[in-house]
Amino acid sequence: MNTYETMKNKHQNEVNAFPMVFAFSVEQFKEAMAQLGLKPDETDKIYKLSGTGGLYLRSDGPKLLEMFERHAKELSDAIDSDPTGDGFVYEMFYYELSNHEYTYTVDVTDAVEALGFSMDEVNGNEKLLYALNKAAKDQRRKNGFSY
Repeated sequence: MNTYETMKNKHQNEVNAFPMVFAFSVEQFKEAMAQLGLKPDETDKIYKLSGTGGLYLRSDGPKLLEMFERHAKELSDAIDSDPTGDGFVYEMFYYELSNHEYTYTVDVTDAVEALGFSMDEVNGNEKLLYALNKAAKDQRRKNGFSY
């Protein structure tokens, strides 16, 4: 397993362990509120994680923010610690290209955006662009494409 994948799995496990429940219907909302130890009308005590159906206690808000900020810093530090782009940065792009079916779409955009970058940011950063191009080439080669 590569270093990026190890970090990604660690972060996902931390998110999964966070005290959050999910609701996509009125009935599920009632059940979720009960799981949080609340009555359905105590909505002033929860936050909703936008676009996910996730609900968590307002009192846990600072912990969630700290976790997401720490994850972002760990990713940034790992990128910064790869001076050439041949290590962690390459692994990061290779993994996400595979995860976003690059060899079917031949489009790197989804993988780049999944990492929180824009194409302009990647194109403006020599190390990121080098690693992305190398990973894309290796993905194509692995899958038998000659382009």
